[in-house]
Amino acid sequence: QSLGLPITDEQIQEMEANLDNIDFKMAAEEEKKLRHDVMAHVHTFAHCCPKAAAIIHLGATSCYVGDNTDLIVLRDGFNLLLPKLARVISRLANFAEKYADLPTLGFTHYQPAQLTTVGKRCCLWIQDLCMDLRNLERARDDLRFRGVKGTTGTQASFLQLFEGDHSKVEELDRLVTAKAGFKRAYMVTGQTYSRKVDIEVLSVLSSLGASIHKICTDIRLLANLKEIEEPFEKDQIGSSAMPYKRNPMRSERCCSLARHLMTLVLDPLQTASVQWFERTLDDSANRRVCLAEAFLTADIILSTLQNISEGLVVYPKVIERRIRQELPFMATENIIMAMVKAGGNRQDCHEKIRVLSQQAAAVVKQEGGDNDFIARVRADPYFSPIHKQLESLLDPSSFTGRAPQQVAKFLKEEVRPALIPYQSEMGGKIELAL
Repeated sequence: QSLGLPITDEQIQEMEANLDNIDFKMAAEEEKKLRHDVMAHVHTFAHCCPKAAAIIHLGATSCYVGDNTDLIVLRDGFNLLLPKLARVISRLANFAEKYADLPTLGFTHYQPAQLTTVGKRCCLWIQDLCMDLRNLERARDDLRFRGVKGTTGTQASFLQLFEGDHSKVEELDRLVTAKAGFKRAYMVTGQTYSRKVDIEVLSVLSSLGASIHKICTDIRLLANLKEIEEPFEKDQIGSSAMPYKRNPMRSERCCSLARHLMTLVLDPLQTASVQWFERTLDDSANRRVCLAEAFLTADIILSTLQNISEGLVVYPKVIERRIRQELPFMATENIIMAMVKAGGNRQDCHEKIRVLSQQAAAVVKQEGGDNDFIARVRADPYFSPIHKQLESLLDPSSFTGRAPQQVAKFLKEEVRPALIPYQSEMGGKIELAL
């Protein structure tokens, strides 16, 4: 109307008055008859607005309705997920800060490696989630509106309505895009916006699924080691047959759903690859499933992970015991250096340690005993020059390098600033339904 089409104020007021007056029963009957969902609602809306019936859907297509709506929903979906992801990062950041200095046995290949700290390991999780936060923000901000493009994207119907005035067609596209809350529209489309957009959307959600799967797998492994456990309710039953069990079922649920989320990106990949020319309809049914499922799945695994991160239980004594079992072998280089400083010969010391460590390893592996390497060092007169230094040489904190400093710097410079836009939505703890 503002661009000069013969649309009356009365028609506009009639449509505005009936925005929420949706006769779903009639729409269902119309769709059964017409076999077209958008036209079913056009007819239903026209029934409510007899004065406006002649201009409803004027120049438009079903993809003008459906695709533009999908883009609004995708944008709003990201806006729902981002604060939830930020809350998870915030909870894990608090956990990392609390345990920044607590030494723990590191693992590579799931074999004992050099020490790290509980907080530093948590920062590995957080860094992945911060990447996901940026990816979701970027995917949301990169979304454009399809806008007013017509049946094959040429805007021919609107050019006819405006009697060949290209500037009015462009202004219509700009106005509608702005009213929908988008800064930009795709400059070229077919009948639909490019289905590569759906690939980008589901790629970042699938990537989030991979991050959460890794985090919750680590928690499941730590639960087996009895070092860290997810929350476990007072009356919770871990197993119907084994009363002592404390199964990490929340983390298992996250892994299970994350696998589903990760596979959903295959749908838009295949859909985009078979969109012949200006479009085919074999995208429609698929997209109604995979897009909704991806956001819903991401939503529930974020809620579950938030619940987990708010109630993680750490067992420092178990962690310390495992360190004590492995640290003697890791301390061998420190012992050699100390002996050389005390006047010893490196090669002689290396051979002595090699023999004693092999004997201690046999006790652990063949007899199931504790690592007695340090006791053997104490009993060997060769090492008497450094006997008084052994305790300090075996201090776990001296094996964690800059882990505590890395945690502090990472949280201060990267994590906390990334959470600033979501501060007002950090909320309280989350309780899970069954």
